Amino acid sequence: TSSHTRLGILNNPSSKIQEDNTAIARGILAAFLTQNNSNLKSFLSKLSKEETAKSLAAGTKIVKFVIPGMDGDTFEKKYNTLGLDIIKTHQMFCQEVLKLLPGQMAVISNGR
Repeated sequence: TSSHTRLGILNNPSSKIQEDNTAIARGILAAFLTQNNSNLKSFLSKLSKEETAKSLAAGTKIVKFVIPGMDGDTFEKKYNTLGLDIIKTHQMFCQEVLKLLPGQMAVISNGR
């Protein structure tokens, strides 16, 4: 959030939700819950890179991508305790309320 923009993310996966295919989604959620805005923006930029996704898929632990200034311990604790239920809830909301197909993307805006 800033005086100009707010950002939120809902996950709408197209595949079965499992620990091994939700590393980035859980990392984003954990960062939103534990980091300040400037660290969050930098971390999300790092997570959004294709090489980061490939590295995570190959088994690299997400804590390797923590940036300087982040509260790494708090982030790691939240990441490790964040269950899959929140992503399933996001998926249900996207499909039942927003009427999106599995995996479909959308931008929702609500100006002040």
